[in-house]
Amino acid sequence: MKTSKAQQEETRTRILAAAVALMSQEGYDAVTMKDIARAAGIGDATVYKYFATKERLVLGYFDLAAQRAVADAQASAGWFDDYDLHARLQRLTDALLERLAPDRAFVEIARALLQKSPLLLLGDQLQARELLRDEVQGYLQAAVDAGELPASDFLRPLAGLYVDFCYGVVAYWLHDESAEGADTTRLVDQVLGVLVALLKAGVPDRLVQLGGFLLRSQLATLFTASSGVSQRRARPDRTLRDRTLRERTSGADAGPKASSAVGD
Repeated sequence: MKTSKAQQEETRTRILAAAVALMSQEGYDAVTMKDIARAAGIGDATVYKYFATKERLVLGYFDLAAQRAVADAQASAGWFDDYDLHARLQRLTDALLERLAPDRAFVEIARALLQKSPLLLLGDQLQARELLRDEVQGYLQAAVDAGELPASDFLRPLAGLYVDFCYGVVAYWLHDESAEGADTTRLVDQVLGVLVALLKAGVPDRLVQLGGFLLRSQLATLFTASSGVSQRRARPDRTLRDRTLRERTSGADAGPKASSAVGD
């Protein structure tokens, strides 16, 4: 019997919930895919239809957390009408931490795994990265359209920097012992405030322009230096040819005189 998309999503969620519970109690290495399948109430082989490996299952947890965080943020009252860029980024970051908070022990285990295998964060394996980047790029474009930010050719890379910022925030949050993560909340608010101020001033684009200018200047200097070396290397050859030509000319002039002296 073919399962519906809703049933597949429900099964996927149960698998992730089972993995979180087991790994939080017993650790990543002690839990097998068979353990997770049985805890989720599915067949041993069925779990592999959803997640090929334990590593992919861990990434799937963050994919789901990011998906739900984006939905939570978008559901905030007056989302696009009343929130400026700072508030939108703050709300999205808060929503992500709120989704991770109940599974703090598992997030710590997952972070340790990603530190050992950083390549898991590359490519298209971590869908959460692309999801968050797309969402934030939309925020940036909306801010440009509203005149809050100057136009920029680098909205996509800037949105990617937000995702990297989230990695740092999660790492800080995991070690935050303040009441209800108050220190993390203040950190996020202050850092985002600085970042938005830099964006409003057009600093990222100016830095790219400065970098392009410096690169062009260095290339011009390099080419000029290379040209000078080539000229210096060529000059001895011309000097040698000139000296040889003079010697031949002198020899030709001395020839008749020497012959005349012999005749006398």
